[in-house]
Amino acid sequence: MTAALASLPAHAYDLGGYSMVWSDEFDGDTLDRSVWNVEVNGTGCGNHELQYYIDSPRTVWVKDGRLHLTAIPDRSLTPGRTHYFASGRINSKGKAAFRYGAVQASIRIPQTVGGLWPAFWMMGDDIDENSWPRCGEIDILEMGHSDGVKAGTPDRLFNGAMHWGPGNHHQVIGPMTAPYSLQDGEFHTFTLVWDADRIEMYLDDLETPYLTQDISGTDRDAAGYYFHKPAFILFNLAVGGDFPGLHSPDQITALDGGPRSMEVEYVRVYRKKADNSNLTSR
Repeated sequence: MTAALASLPAHAYDLGGYSMVWSDEFDGDTLDRSVWNVEVNGTGCGNHELQYYIDSPRTVWVKDGRLHLTAIPDRSLTPGRTHYFASGRINSKGKAAFRYGAVQASIRIPQTVGGLWPAFWMMGDDIDENSWPRCGEIDILEMGHSDGVKAGTPDRLFNGAMHWGPGNHHQVIGPMTAPYSLQDGEFHTFTLVWDADRIEMYLDDLETPYLTQDISGTDRDAAGYYFHKPAFILFNLAVGGDFPGLHSPDQITALDGGPRSMEVEYVRVYRKKADNSNLTSR
């Protein structure tokens, strides 16, 4: 991890007035546990997912400057052998949280058809005091939705999303069919741009955001009530569940050839050069 300042490369959405304040480049051969928590969770995460997230060098590992989150079709790896699939999920809760600025990750996405659901997202750092959806959730990348399979674009359809509310759930979803494959073996960047007025999300250097949400409102049902506070970062590779619409282990064909990984080359946080308000890492 580094906190050295650097200029953000110019993009069509113009972040030239920003500087990098925090990053994890996933150097070395171990995950930085001062920054990341590795989750152990077999609850289905509210989405009827089929994996058990475990803390294992087989599901969460760093090599050659990349984080690997790996889904494995091996029931023997899961606690009590209760799940047919093991996978990896990490978060920076209690260790690094951010408000405003830009958050960007470079990700290599595996083939998702048959039940994989990779995600890069953020959750309100006050989740222990304000349970979901009051904490606010920002999904910067989700891929593998059943709509992509139905449309014949599973390698191009992805989305960002936001979830919030005082108890009743409000959401906005920004689906996009990319003009090229995102499962081509290359790394693609997903960028959240966040200020006091709105949130936008961008793919690579494309000019048009795939999600834009006003957060200037202050009513308890408005997004603006929930997205002016620090949020922590999460990465995970889910298997099955409501998003891909696959709820039985025998429907999961994505892992028929063995383990598959979501790879993260880096995650970086930027702020406007005149703004110190977004960095609350500890």
